[in-house]
Amino acid sequence: MTAQNPLRAYAAVTAAYWAFMLTDGALRMLVLLHFNSLGFSPVQLAWLFLLYEVAGIATNLAAGWLAARFGLAATLYAGLALQIAALAALAQLDPGWGIAASVAFVMAVQGVSGVAKDLAKMSSKSAVKLLAPAEDGGLFRWVAMLTGSKNAVKGLGFLLGAALLATAGFHTAVWGMAGVLTLILAAVVLFLPAGLPGRMKSSEGWSGWRSTDPRVNRLSLARLFLFGARDVWFVVGIPVYFQAVLSDGTPDGRRMAFFMVGAFMALWIIAYGAVQAAAPRLLGAKVQPLEAVTVKAIRWAGYLVPIPFALAAAAWVAGDPTAWLTTTLIAGLLIFGFVFAVNSSVHSYLILAFGQADRITRDVGFYYMANATGRLIGTLLSGLSYQLGGLPLCLATAGGMAAASWLALRRMAP
Repeated sequence: MTAQNPLRAYAAVTAAYWAFMLTDGALRMLVLLHFNSLGFSPVQLAWLFLLYEVAGIATNLAAGWLAARFGLAATLYAGLALQIAALAALAQLDPGWGIAASVAFVMAVQGVSGVAKDLAKMSSKSAVKLLAPAEDGGLFRWVAMLTGSKNAVKGLGFLLGAALLATAGFHTAVWGMAGVLTLILAAVVLFLPAGLPGRMKSSEGWSGWRSTDPRVNRLSLARLFLFGARDVWFVVGIPVYFQAVLSDGTPDGRRMAFFMVGAFMALWIIAYGAVQAAAPRLLGAKVQPLEAVTVKAIRWAGYLVPIPFALAAAAWVAGDPTAWLTTTLIAGLLIFGFVFAVNSSVHSYLILAFGQADRITRDVGFYYMANATGRLIGTLLSGLSYQLGGLPLCLATAGGMAAASWLALRRMAP
């Protein structure tokens, strides 16, 4: 069944997704900066986010089936409710606990948050396939706008999380976000139009999780390596490096470093979201056939490969932190973000274009399962590579993942 007012349904889904991603970005920055300031090692910091990504792998497979059975509205509500529960649980963290207990507890809470994130993401992205107009490039424009605006909001969440940690403290910030998200969930339940689609053919069971379309499977593999290439430096390496460089070790210096790291991560995500939203225009893909967009996707995947390798070489040559290296890293990572955003946006379009309408939640779920796997691998390698080889190895590992994404996508050439 299709929503009676597709534009209203799209607006409601987008608003709910914005609210969720604002708290998701803030929570990630809160956890990372708070525990880094407590002296956690890069590997220990990576472990905090490990179950978040593991949960995403399983959730995306289950979420597609659940949405197909119960509708997209139900999985969207469940995602918001679980995020509220995760925030409330995290507020119970006791500073007196040991490192092992703290890591285990935060991992478990982050696992719940990972389930929530992927329920909300799968619901929102699948809804676009079923709500977007078929003519005039409507699908690409609607998915680019949803994805781009979501990442801009998540970027604000990074800045919000850093600011709340510096001004209100960890526990107050977490409780505040839980309260706001509760109000958002109530509003979404009240105002989401009836008839939001999502149910699939009743004859398709749990075993249909993997697509029979080789394009979906190859795109999913490319997505795995693409997001691994980002998270290798994004999750631990660069935030920890910048915090070490910018902080003088005093309480005021640590607070200033929180703001500066949060501001950079926010700027990166916001700019990334803006480029994603503009990708249909940048690619001139509004009236192009699907085959032409696929060729452009392969080309842009190749553009990404040399950037992290060049940054790794700069970090290796510099050795110790210097002003020119910091400037080079900021500029290079913004260029990486631009190319990465075009890749991510065109992937998000292609999965909806390739996916079958009567099983779209399953195809999208499988694709985002691959996305979560890439983030899991990237998270593991982020802490490990930074601890073993510092920033040069961290960035070189990102280059290897980008190259693997390009090779996977080349197999889709028409």
